[in-house]
Amino acid sequence: MIAAAPGRPRSALRRALKALAWLTLALVVGSVIAVALALQGAPRWPAAAEVSVADIARARDFLRRNDPRQPAPGPLRTLVTSEREANLLLGQLARRAAAGATARVALGAGSARVQASLPLPHSAVTAWLNIDATLRETPGLPAVDSLTVGRLPVPGWVATRLLRVLAERARQSTPEGALALSMVRQVRLQPARLEVSYAWGEDSLRRVLGTLLPPDEQARLTAYAQALSGAMQAHAAAGSGSKALPLEQLLTSLFTLASQRSAGGNDPLAENRAALLTLALQATGRQLSDLVPAIQAAPQPQHMPITLSGRDDFAQHFLISAVLALEGGGPLADAIGVYKEVADLRHGSGFSFNDIAADRAGARLGLLARRDPAALQRRLAQGVRASDVMPDVSDLPEFLGAREFRQAYGGVGAPPYRRMLADIERRLDALPLLRPAAP
Repeated sequence: MIAAAPGRPRSALRRALKALAWLTLALVVGSVIAVALALQGAPRWPAAAEVSVADIARARDFLRRNDPRQPAPGPLRTLVTSEREANLLLGQLARRAAAGATARVALGAGSARVQASLPLPHSAVTAWLNIDATLRETPGLPAVDSLTVGRLPVPGWVATRLLRVLAERARQSTPEGALALSMVRQVRLQPARLEVSYAWGEDSLRRVLGTLLPPDEQARLTAYAQALSGAMQAHAAAGSGSKALPLEQLLTSLFTLASQRSAGGNDPLAENRAALLTLALQATGRQLSDLVPAIQAAPQPQHMPITLSGRDDFAQHFLISAVLALEGGGPLADAIGVYKEVADLRHGSGFSFNDIAADRAGARLGLLARRDPAALQRRLAQGVRASDVMPDVSDLPEFLGAREFRQAYGGVGAPPYRRMLADIERRLDALPLLRPAAP
């Protein structure tokens, strides 16, 4: 019998360790190369065109056509949207996800190309994920045919598995994801047209509203409703004789609470959103229970108008635009403000440039509430005057009829109209609180 050479086990072990070291090095180098290929220093896909007045009209018609509260035959419903409408929605979702993010889709027969530029969060250097994906229609949710992240191509089968993993994670970690995945049955892709078939049951509206405002958000809104109710009771007890409450006083009261709650560990952006939404609901005569029926125990402040510069319409314009700007960015708030004035021009009280000024002032405050939430809380908690958030616009034209507006300003977008908007921006720039930050 021949004995094994004592050096062979050690030699085999050395070879195995060496192979493992090389494999580890290859994986590390491969990962570094993959990251280098995937990340880029600038966004590749530009932002879509700004939201226009016509877009807002289309969005309103879209909501009317697809109102889930309306009765419909059968348990399945179909949401139909044009490519333009889909891109508007994608753009707003991207802006809400991260500053500077963009997204767009091009629809074809049974396919869609989705492109997005997303800034890498919490990065010490400027880095972007530029995503280019081709989706294919299936009997259910779309599948991924191809995916490129930066300069890194990802095989379709890998991307499809990754999409399934992300969908399952969304189902488990977010109520919005779980609700959407439980409702959507099929997505049909057609040239310039997107159709989404979804299940709608008797409790679906309650589930959607509950998802949009989960319990922690409902508790947060309840706290601000209590603060608003207290501020109104104090104003009434002071015996000033005024039946209206100046917005500047409420901004100080509610953002003092926001600053205190943020100092206690809450998210400053979420606190700002709740404060502005509570004020907007009160200014427009709505209640929290109108937004989410589940909030029945929340205090309902007494009916008391909120004014800005002595006018309740200014407060309404200001607060609605602030909420819209905080949620979707300035362009959306601006377009909705102009749409409101165009509608008044045709059917209501006429076009008013001072309403546009209130819209723009509110939009600037809403953007500040998003970009530097804690700093805005501290500033408003110190106390503000009406002139800090709204310039003097008593000399601006208002209540213009359609013919008068066209003769004097040429319509929305004409040079005389743009000059009026530039004058409004100069007045806003003169307010230190609303002045844009230096580049």
